Amino acid sequence: MIVTIRQQVVVAMLAGLLAHGLGAQGYPASQRATMSQDIALTTVKISYGRPVARGRALFGQLVPWDSIWHPGADSATLVSFNHDVVVEGHALKAGEYSLWLVPRASKPWTVVFSRAAHTFHKPYPGESEDALRFDVAPVTVSHMETLGIEFPLVLRDEAVLQIHWGTTGVPVRVKAPYKPD
Repeated sequence: MIVTIRQQVVVAMLAGLLAHGLGAQGYPASQRATMSQDIALTTVKISYGRPVARGRALFGQLVPWDSIWHPGADSATLVSFNHDVVVEGHALKAGEYSLWLVPRASKPWTVVFSRAAHTFHKPYPGESEDALRFDVAPVTVSHMETLGIEFPLVLRDEAVLQIHWGTTGVPVRVKAPYKPD
């Protein structure tokens, strides 16, 4: 039997629709979230998918050690700054970025802000698109079932952006030095 390209496309489309739960109520497995935080006169906006742990071993299992991963689900996590900022002591221009991490079992984790802002979570756009790359030490925090990105500390012109899933937190210090002329 000869299968045409058109038939292959139709089968692939149907398989995709069924995989997303046509018979279900259409709820995504990972809900989308957006948040905004002002740090002094700078606004930080974040949009991301919120995967749920559901009893799974997260880091080292679901998210492999030493491999690039975006903290979220589906589309890569989008972070925007309306003014230049300083992230962990490194200058970062105002703009939109996708956020990526390299988790490590016993060393600091690498945080990456990529200029490839509007992208899917795979594949990683590559180091040539990196706007900023640095390492931070993860911390042990109380369990959070659904991945969250939050600002647990905001003081004047500085804040801590924390990526939090399971019992792991990745704190990132952000300074917002912008002052109007």
